[in-house]
Amino acid sequence: MPARQERPLAAVPRWVLLLLACALAAQVAWQSRRQGGAPAAADLPPAPTAAALRLVAFGETAAFARLAMLWLQAFDSRGDNEIPYQRLDYVRLTEWLRAILAVDPRSAYPLFAAARIYAENVGAAKARRMLDFIFEEFARDPNARWPSLAHAALLAKHRLNDLPLARRYAAAIQRQTTDPSIPSWARQMEIFILEDMNELEAAKIMLGGLLATGRIRDPEERRFLALRLAQIEQRMKAAKPKR
Repeated sequence: MPARQERPLAAVPRWVLLLLACALAAQVAWQSRRQGGAPAAADLPPAPTAAALRLVAFGETAAFARLAMLWLQAFDSRGDNEIPYQRLDYVRLTEWLRAILAVDPRSAYPLFAAARIYAENVGAAKARRMLDFIFEEFARDPNARWPSLAHAALLAKHRLNDLPLARRYAAAIQRQTTDPSIPSWARQMEIFILEDMNELEAAKIMLGGLLATGRIRDPEERRFLALRLAQIEQRMKAAKPKR
């Protein structure tokens, strides 16, 4: 995929930025009047459709999407908020992230925020909603969106202690990405998760097949994977009941 050339915000016509600022300010003001104070995280309004956001963007979708994300994050960045992100309505939050991403599909910001901010700082149920959103959107552009799903796999493994879910995400990266520049560690995550699940036979088959294809050309990487394969075989041998 060719490198994306984004214009800085300074290059966006001022009237577009003013229009967006007015629209967002009006939304915040309406919430303030309705609640009698500054908008709280729980007051996140329903997300508009992507079509409505595109209409307001007047063709400046990349800049609009970035500003919309800044506005969205501001809903939970008040100084008196001792537990960030806990009160956000994650159903509505997901709708906002999906709509903003649809406005600018090449942006990594919504998925980055979902993986690194919103999924990391809440309870398991809300975190799973964010991870499901990342997984769903990954399928629309695997070669560009794999980093967020890789992080989602790590969260599923280490934070949720859900190895089957982590494997599902890792398997999607391994099977759906085609860009040769994607690092090997991302493509090999499923193998190591299978080891953690004690699915040694499946891990051995996948790792052996990977080595047999000849796709791994770096000598150090081949030695590392060959060592892991030997360790798996040793674990399988040790696990066999003695007669």
